[in-house]
Amino acid sequence: MITITLIGAGNVATHLYNALKKCEKVAVNQWFSRDLTQISKYNTEVSITDNLQELKESDVYIIAISDDAIEDVSKQLPFDNRLVVHTSGSVRLYDIDMKHHKRGVFYPLQSFSKAVELNFSEVPICIEALRKEDFNTLKTIGEALGCKVHKVNTNQRKALHLAAVFANNFTNQIYRLAHEICESEAADFDILKPLIKETARKINTVSPYKAQTGPAKRGDKKTIKKQLKMLDNDMQKDVYELLTKSIKQTHGQH
Repeated sequence: MITITLIGAGNVATHLYNALKKCEKVAVNQWFSRDLTQISKYNTEVSITDNLQELKESDVYIIAISDDAIEDVSKQLPFDNRLVVHTSGSVRLYDIDMKHHKRGVFYPLQSFSKAVELNFSEVPICIEALRKEDFNTLKTIGEALGCKVHKVNTNQRKALHLAAVFANNFTNQIYRLAHEICESEAADFDILKPLIKETARKINTVSPYKAQTGPAKRGDKKTIKKQLKMLDNDMQKDVYELLTKSIKQTHGQH
C-alpha cells in the first residue's frame, strides 16, 4: 500500500483526492490546506491539517497548488529525503527543493473544475522522475487510478502543457466568443453543440489538418468579407482575422 499526503485544496487536489480514495493499492494518509474550510467536509474520511509542521510520514507527498507557490512550499516541508512531486505542466522538476527531497512530477493532463464530475481513469498521467524507483512508485499510483501513464521529460511536458492551452483554454474562449455572437441576435447557442461535439469526435479518427473545413480553408473571400462586416466587437474581429490567416497559411490559401 502506497501512502500519500496531499497538499492543496484546489480543483486538481479535490478531484485527485476523490479518485485516490477509491483505489485499493494507495491510501491518502493526510490532506493539507492553508484554509481548512476548503476540506473540512472530508475530515471524517481523512486526517486534515493546516500546519505543515504536522505532516505525517507518507511514501509520496503530492503538491497540487498554484505554480508560483510550489517552490516555496517544498522548502517549508519539515522532513528530508522523501518523494515530493508536483502536478504542474509547466513548473520545473528542479523547482522542488533539491537539497532535501527526492523529486518528481505527477501531471494529470486534463481540465479540472470542482463542480464538474470527472472520470479520472480517462485522464492521461505524465510522469517525470530522476530515479527509476520513484518513477515506478508514481506509475503504480497512476495505474491504480486506472489511468494511462506516460513517461515524459521536462521539455515534452512543457510542450504538452502549452498545446493544452491551445486545445482547451483557447478553444473554450472561442466557445465564449461564439456564445456572445449568438446572444447578439438572440440565437440559441445550444444549436451549435452538436457541431462542437462532432468537431471533437473527428480527432479520434483524422488529424486536425484533414478535419479542417470552413471559408478560410476553401479560400472563400466573399464569405470572409461578409462575416467580418458582421462583427462590431474589435476583439472578435481580431480573433477572426488571426485564425483566418493561420488557416489560410496552413492550407495554402492566399
